[in-house]
Amino acid sequence: MSEFLQFLFSGLTVGAVYALVALGFTIIYNASGVVNFAQGEFVMLGGMITVFAHAAGLPIPLAALAAIAATAAVGVALNKLAIEPARGAPVVSLIIITIGASIFIRGAAQLIFDKQIHSFPAFSGDEPIHVLGATILTQSLWAIGGAFAVFVGLWLFFTRTILGRAVLATSNNRLAAQLVGINTDFVMTLSFALSAAIGAFAGVLITPITMTSYDVGLGLALKGFAGAMLGGMGNPKGAFAGGLLLGLFEAMTAGYLSSQYKEAAAFVVILAVLFFMPQGLFGSKSTDRV
Repeated sequence: MSEFLQFLFSGLTVGAVYALVALGFTIIYNASGVVNFAQGEFVMLGGMITVFAHAAGLPIPLAALAAIAATAAVGVALNKLAIEPARGAPVVSLIIITIGASIFIRGAAQLIFDKQIHSFPAFSGDEPIHVLGATILTQSLWAIGGAFAVFVGLWLFFTRTILGRAVLATSNNRLAAQLVGINTDFVMTLSFALSAAIGAFAGVLITPITMTSYDVGLGLALKGFAGAMLGGMGNPKGAFAGGLLLGLFEAMTAGYLSSQYKEAAAFVVILAVLFFMPQGLFGSKSTDRV
């Protein structure tokens, strides 16, 4: 029982981060139809900027806020400088642009920061909590709670606010949204800023546990994409559930089989979804009338 609980806690911790990355994918995908493979770099920037801002003398809360704000600005710049000029290009071209942006951000981070592995102190100390023979770090509770808080906040934003409904309207039909007076360019900018901020928040939450470096973004992007695919691309509830399930699948694979297979779990999930359930666990099947 204690062994299973330990794997469960580990899976929920990393799954919470995957869920946040998957939510970032979903926000941009819904607004623009683009799969943003620079999403993992936003997580890296959140952790790295917090590390160096804290080292410069800022307390961790202010350093984290600065990292989230700076990363949101990077997301806006990505939209304005790379995505908007290519509006109307094939979706594959836009995806390649985001891959190029990921490589650029990674290289810039290597030059601005360094190649070392970094961390900063946990929010509530390093003393673990013991539960039925298993242990969980308080920082893991921050990560899990933060992911749930973001999910609930996004649900309230999209269902209870006019701006959130404008984002949904743009995702459903961009032209119709423009015709009723919605500023779709602002909606796109907001979507990239929000997605980048969520990614940075994930980086802030997980860095005290897993540490960070300039090159962690690619792996996180793939895991987040796998989570979004598992839940159903474009479905926020599915993205959140898919990220958690992927984290649990990884932890159980590493615990009961071998840690050597853990990294392959995401790719197994992607292939299984593409072959057997292309719409994901929570996605709706599309039908064409003829």
